[in-house]
Amino acid sequence: MPTILKEHQNNNMIFFGTDILLRQDPSWKKQRIAFVTNHAATTNKLASSRKSLLGAGFNVVKLFSPEHGLNVQGADGIKMNDGIDVLTQLPFISLYNEKLAPTEDDLRDIDIILFDIPDIGCRFYTYLWTMTYMLEACSKQNKKLIILDRPNPISGNLSLAEGPMLDENNCSSFIGRWDIPIRHSCTIGELALYFNETKNINADVEIIKCQNWSRTAFHPDWEIEFVPTSPAIKNFEAALLYPGLGLLEATNISEGRGTELSFQIAGAPWIDAQEVSTIFNKLNIDDVKTEPINFTALHNKYPNEKCDCVKFELLHAPSYQSVFTGLLFIKLIKSLYPQHFEWRPYPTNVNPDGKKHLDKLLGISNSEQIFELPFNEFLKTIQQITKPNNWQKEIEPYLLYD
Repeated sequence: MPTILKEHQNNNMIFFGTDILLRQDPSWKKQRIAFVTNHAATTNKLASSRKSLLGAGFNVVKLFSPEHGLNVQGADGIKMNDGIDVLTQLPFISLYNEKLAPTEDDLRDIDIILFDIPDIGCRFYTYLWTMTYMLEACSKQNKKLIILDRPNPISGNLSLAEGPMLDENNCSSFIGRWDIPIRHSCTIGELALYFNETKNINADVEIIKCQNWSRTAFHPDWEIEFVPTSPAIKNFEAALLYPGLGLLEATNISEGRGTELSFQIAGAPWIDAQEVSTIFNKLNIDDVKTEPINFTALHNKYPNEKCDCVKFELLHAPSYQSVFTGLLFIKLIKSLYPQHFEWRPYPTNVNPDGKKHLDKLLGISNSEQIFELPFNEFLKTIQQITKPNNWQKEIEPYLLYD
């Protein structure tokens, strides 16, 4: 059976799983430890998780890194190489190149695997799926996996979970392997327990819980600085907008990559930002409004080309429906500028031709057809597909926090 550890404290400061482990002296501390991590993984005092564990005497001998690399600087979808960590001088093995899972040789000399990578609560953010590949590898090779859990920065409130659920038969990929909602409202530890049982992985997995986190809390409630989790997710606002504006990857609308406002703005050289903002704001979505601005991206879509765009301003995070809003925004742009709007492939290390990217993001087949519906029918359809079905009931046995 999976083990879950928690240490009680007398104050309300949030402690990550790493913080809890650093105050313990486990029997395996001197065994050979591999650590799946990146530079975004810190203690609640913003000290590097990997350096802190080494400083506390944990015998970490090898690192594994996810997409974007150990230093969290790699561009989206770009293959990352192995290397030596500048911070610790430890060797690290990339799990985002030709292989997504460790080989038998990678784990042969390892006794314990630790996992600490901050997630942002979205199905197509790939750190979650790196965890699942490690979970499977640990099961196959009889290694113990210990997950140092973290709160979900866009909250664990399951009433805010948003579909679509993922069609595993037709849409499974590295940006969504299995059938969960786009916004899942869980922690990595909870999903590890869920997948370990429902996918019959049967790994020896232990969760070291974070502490003093309420499921309804968002990152600003933690009173801990937001550490960018990838090059384009620089702050909490981007993290909350991402499950919806991430869908822009499948279009010729820029999601702001190459600027300081990635996933907080959206635009193109061929839109009229004032027109888009005015019409969007008249849709009366209470939790968000837009304002017209312009930008010039240094790379990604429309590099060094001035673009009109809208900036999304969150008015009420606790009720914001990110996926629904993202779908509605794409429909609006497609309707206003049919002569310019295009669906585009999105080539990455794991999907070299980039085809059917919207299907992979949304988790449903032939998803572009939804946007051909008349507006009222489109609205009813996205209201239906963004419901997370029975997700709350399915995940409930695996929840670790109130």
